[in-house]
Amino acid sequence: MSQQLPPEVINLINAALTEDQAFNDPTTQTLIPDSVTGNGMLRAKADGVLAGGPVAEAVFRRIDPDLDVELLLGDGAELEPGTDIASVVGSAAAILRAERTALNFMQRMSGIATATNRYVRAVEGTAARIVDTRKTAPGHRYLDKYSVRMGGGYNHRINLADGILIKDNHLAARASLEEPLGAVVRHAISQASHTIRVEVEVESLEQVREAVDAGAHIIMLDNMPVDMMREAVGIIAGRASIEASGGITLATVRDVAETGVDLISIGGLTHSTDALDISLDLEFPD
Repeated sequence: MSQQLPPEVINLINAALTEDQAFNDPTTQTLIPDSVTGNGMLRAKADGVLAGGPVAEAVFRRIDPDLDVELLLGDGAELEPGTDIASVVGSAAAILRAERTALNFMQRMSGIATATNRYVRAVEGTAARIVDTRKTAPGHRYLDKYSVRMGGGYNHRINLADGILIKDNHLAARASLEEPLGAVVRHAISQASHTIRVEVEVESLEQVREAVDAGAHIIMLDNMPVDMMREAVGIIAGRASIEASGGITLATVRDVAETGVDLISIGGLTHSTDALDISLDLEFPD
């Protein structure tokens, strides 16, 4: 992410500051004169991977453009307790008004990057890539998926327009029209732009055979046991990319990767990640 943030992120920052009533803070207005200046140090309090530095910087500058914000580390940097991440020098009142919103963004984003990195490390030495899903916080998709990349992972579809993914409910709807899986895949391929790949979710080896014979570009093995995944990889035999999905954890991801799948999608990276513990310590000159 460059310092020039996209409009959707700027809009999200503005919405978050409005939600927190950052420009209407009676505590700060009552207690902290405008003449008081300080240095806010953003510090890690846990091991992890940093993401969200430029977003936090933009929050502080939105509250007060005169704040001197210095990012000491780039996104993707490894953190340990006590690591200095950034400094913010200037109006103490402005720093206090921006503090919570800046930390909310950075803690969530760093939590996602950290969780992703754990999965990436768990499959090192295999050909499998760790990818995210669309199970993101509403409004935060750009940031959630960016954070996955900072952790060493890769992005699946950004949105519904980003590809054709035929899931169980799509198949059920077409089955009501008496159309089997293979015919559904062929229909999708025939209607798709040449720039769009077609992926289909399967739950059995019979469906694997139908999907690959129909020419699916990507086959998603949904909630399959590892032994079945390995057999599915053998059936597909390089004729399509293979994604494993559903119920995969840090304890099982290595076994899944060793079946030979190309992609492992983890919804939990973004839908239920823990925020990384990061604090802001406000320091004052003697």
